[in-house]
Amino acid sequence: MSATSVIGRIPVRDVHPVVECGRRPAKAVAGETFEVTATVFREGHDAVAANVVLTGPDGCHGPWTPMRELAPGTDRWGAEVTPTSEGRWTFRVEAWSDPVATWRHRARIKIPAGLDVGLVLEEGADLFERAAAGVPADEGRTTVLAAVDALRDEARPAASRLAAALTPEVDAVLAAHPLREFVTASDTLPLLVERERALYGAWYEFFPRSEGTPQQPHGTFRTAARRLPAIAAMGFDVVYLPPIHPIGTTFRKGRNNTLSAGPDDVGVPWAIGSPEGGHDTVHPQLGTLDDFAWFVQQAKRHGLEIALDFALQCSPDHPWVHKHPEWFHHRPDGTIAYAENPPKKYQDIYPIAFDADLDGLITETLRVLRLWMDLGVRIFRVDNPHTKPVVFWQHVIAEINRTDPDVIFLAEAFTRPAMMRTLAQIGFQQSYTYFTWRNSKQELTDYLTELSRETAAYMRPNFFVNTPDILHEFLQRGGRPAFELRAVLAATLSPTWGLYSGYELCENLPLRDGSEEYLDSEKYQLRPRDWESAEREGRSIAPLIARLNAVRRRHPALHRLRNLRFHTTDNDMVIAYSKTTGPDTVLVVVNLDPHHTQEATVSLDMPRLGLEQHAFMSAHDELTGETYHWGRNNYVRLEPGRTPAHVLHVQRSSA
Repeated sequence: MSATSVIGRIPVRDVHPVVECGRRPAKAVAGETFEVTATVFREGHDAVAANVVLTGPDGCHGPWTPMRELAPGTDRWGAEVTPTSEGRWTFRVEAWSDPVATWRHRARIKIPAGLDVGLVLEEGADLFERAAAGVPADEGRTTVLAAVDALRDEARPAASRLAAALTPEVDAVLAAHPLREFVTASDTLPLLVERERALYGAWYEFFPRSEGTPQQPHGTFRTAARRLPAIAAMGFDVVYLPPIHPIGTTFRKGRNNTLSAGPDDVGVPWAIGSPEGGHDTVHPQLGTLDDFAWFVQQAKRHGLEIALDFALQCSPDHPWVHKHPEWFHHRPDGTIAYAENPPKKYQDIYPIAFDADLDGLITETLRVLRLWMDLGVRIFRVDNPHTKPVVFWQHVIAEINRTDPDVIFLAEAFTRPAMMRTLAQIGFQQSYTYFTWRNSKQELTDYLTELSRETAAYMRPNFFVNTPDILHEFLQRGGRPAFELRAVLAATLSPTWGLYSGYELCENLPLRDGSEEYLDSEKYQLRPRDWESAEREGRSIAPLIARLNAVRRRHPALHRLRNLRFHTTDNDMVIAYSKTTGPDTVLVVVNLDPHHTQEATVSLDMPRLGLEQHAFMSAHDELTGETYHWGRNNYVRLEPGRTPAHVLHVQRSSA
């Protein structure tokens, strides 16, 4: 009987995780542990219990997982479950009356008081006999039957007969094979289990066209491939490429977004389309489709996946403008309206108008995406999805994932919370976030608590520390220490993080005061970088980035989001948090002030670390190699430029 629509014999209410009342699936990745909770209660004083049943894509039920009451008197129950493979799973909560637990409670009161002794013992024998019938012979049936015999052995004192039925051995057997009455199930809820990369990974964004040579400044896929070993050496998993398609010349932007482009200006990659083609081809200066396929294979050789930008917009020169005029909004004078996000204007870009031919646009989008998928792309970073109808993405992603469930879509949607959450609910596997604008301890604590709790059931954050569009004031004014501490935060707070090329060089010059745009932005021009000199002269933080990614790979706890817990510090410029997965625990303490040394006492929630309140632990700093002997309260001193943070692998030690 459904307990969310009709009250069953044992009420099961408010089951979580749930997305849109179960109309859409909650999300996980294979091997990810998450908590299922529900409110379970019944009339009177009889004991209740509950369990979770996971059902795999093959329709087979796994062993059910017993739930525990999360806090006495709240009627809120929970259990951690772990789907083991990708696919469409379901789960439900089963609640039931527990007659054995009810009897134990009464017997512990009545037998010592001499109340109804014979009757209570016989009731227990009857219950245990019924329970034994459900226990396999090789899993402890004889243990339970021995308790039945003891309960009926009138030659023994009553206390001894009771004790024989309350042994740890009997308890263990009946915990595994309980006697359940009035079993009531919740609605069956959907669970979409996707591949690990949907939750965990490190992304590196760069423009292949900037990776040229002195003789040929405009890079190609062949010259850009020389950058792949260094990206892999820093420990990244995904290389994200901005649009690689032909760029329009009509209203082409010049350096620093000027409206008058010179003959040598390369244009904005997001102004897609020219007579050479549109979304289904590559810029001729980058190479050919075959060259791109070769580049994808080179990346794969280095353990890297390619994420390709999918920007559903056109330059005035895009073939769609003439072939499909109904896909664009025409003003009364017959001209097409260019894109705007006041005060920003994009005269070189025409936005798509979806409502005239939604089906046609879906068909064409699927064709384009599958073309790149056939060339080896399994990840798409979708540009500004919040400016397109949600229903459009719902159809597109569902159709792609129906045949190719491993394909991942990242929503670049820096917009209102309702839109961001809805895009995640209808199919986007990942989302950009407000992380860039969360810099204080309170901002980070509040935002990450939101992301790692209920929201984590459907929305997976990707913490980019910068983008070609976003150079936050914190980085502009904080110098190298700001870049270091933000990298530590992003790499350890979120399972997925990323950076845009140049971050490792601490590039921080804005276009002007108060602007988040880069001076000489790579969006409008080539930006070659002297990587070797930067490394040789110690101007690069690439070694720190490599250590962070190596730490992430070593520690399963950092592959997850829902396990994030914050700890108390007595200084608002110092933040502390931990993640635990199985036996692996990582504790991070970061100085949020890029200008000054900060000291603090870190007060740890020891049970959150799997330790007793007054225990001690060995804490090995994965960044410096130092080992500390920490307890509940610990002094830290963090100096910008030297020790911006502790990233500690926690192990129990003697007092």
